[in-house]
Amino acid sequence: QVQLVESGGGLVQAGGSLRLSCAASGRTFSRYAMGWFRQAPGKEREFVATISWSGGVTYYADSVKGRFTISRDSAKNTVYLQMNSLKPEDTAVYYCAADYSPPGAIVVLTIDYDYWGQGTQVTVSS
Repeated sequence: QVQLVESGGGLVQAGGSLRLSCAASGRTFSRYAMGWFRQAPGKEREFVATISWSGGVTYYADSVKGRFTISRDSAKNTVYLQMNSLKPEDTAVYYCAADYSPPGAIVVLTIDYDYWGQGTQVTVSS
């Protein structure tokens, strides 16, 4: 089992920045690809970013590419999502997820993730 706890959400003005954290506990964190997803009211959960367990491979949704950066610190069992140039359309509950994967694998589908956090609210005002 892997437990995931997100933090760092909040209210920010358009153009601002936030850094989300996802702290993992339980089984060996370093063997899991990690992802960030988000879900806005009335919409389906959508992929935001993913990072391989080696940290060497990342992939982003087109909507956040160039603005968001995913990273991980295996010593701290934590994955981060740095969000810059935030837009009102980035408003959503953000979830982190973990998937037991090969070293260079990235995972973009919701259905492929084994573990999920409870989410943290991000609200961007215009």
